[in-house]
Amino acid sequence: MVYIGVDLGGTNIAVGLVSEEGKILHKDSVPTLLERGPEPVIRDMGTLSLKVIKDAGYSVDDVKAIGVGVPGLANADGVVIFCPNLKWHMVPLRKIMQEIINKPVFIDNDATVAALAESVAGASAGVPNSVFLTLGTGVGGGIVINHKIYSGSHGVGSELGHMSVKYDGRQCTCGAYGCWEQYSSATALIRNAKEAIEGHPESLILAEAGGDVEKIDARCVIDASRKGDPIACKIYGEYIHYLAVGIVNIINSIDPEVIAIGGGVSNAGEYLMEPLREEVKKLIFYKDLPYARIELATLKNDAGIIGSAMLGK
Repeated sequence: MVYIGVDLGGTNIAVGLVSEEGKILHKDSVPTLLERGPEPVIRDMGTLSLKVIKDAGYSVDDVKAIGVGVPGLANADGVVIFCPNLKWHMVPLRKIMQEIINKPVFIDNDATVAALAESVAGASAGVPNSVFLTLGTGVGGGIVINHKIYSGSHGVGSELGHMSVKYDGRQCTCGAYGCWEQYSSATALIRNAKEAIEGHPESLILAEAGGDVEKIDARCVIDASRKGDPIACKIYGEYIHYLAVGIVNIINSIDPEVIAIGGGVSNAGEYLMEPLREEVKKLIFYKDLPYARIELATLKNDAGIIGSAMLGK
């Protein structure tokens, strides 16, 4: 049997036909065009799924189930409760999808399904207990325990970006203060850089952005830090520290075997991983016992498709 995996994003819908082993057999994508509202978008997901099945040389009868990764929360009834970036609320995704393809439909958070993908075919393959983190606009997280997704009793157990790492810290978009993603997302890195260069326009950060403050991104900060710019080094050092604080909290709470890191910031590669591992080593509670390996995620943009498909398995 094969599975359909749907990765629903704000810009594109990506669909893949995936084998039992987590290998993508064929994939395709179309623009999301969110302004049309939820139902046309979901119908596009179904139509594209049918196209992918046909183009891969399979039939609908060969498909065991469909999985969908969404940037938000869904319940066991297949209803998307809330997707803030899509502005979806209480959308009956499963019902609409099954009007096009009458197969079991499973839905979960996009970072959670990426965690499942990495545990099946990526950095934590073969490991029963793992965590996946994505460092992008926010900090997304997914937890896998005994090879199965863990989302808690109410479906929000893997909202790792909203654990507090500083009790009197910055206010988060969620309304709380000191959330991890306010210190360890790409957005945080950019915000801190923009604030810093107000008093230090001579920083290489601004030069890396071509002199345009609005073009500063995480890469500008990282590249300036590589070149030894003191302002960038300070910002990046603080970023690494808070990232390590959150990771140590995860290790102390869950004790996974692998923590895989993806998202835009992970493109820094070993320039991220080496200081992060060192900082975690300093902060870890139990010095004389083994603890989680911290690795770069390997599946990149395919993680959403593979993980969604594996929901059905």
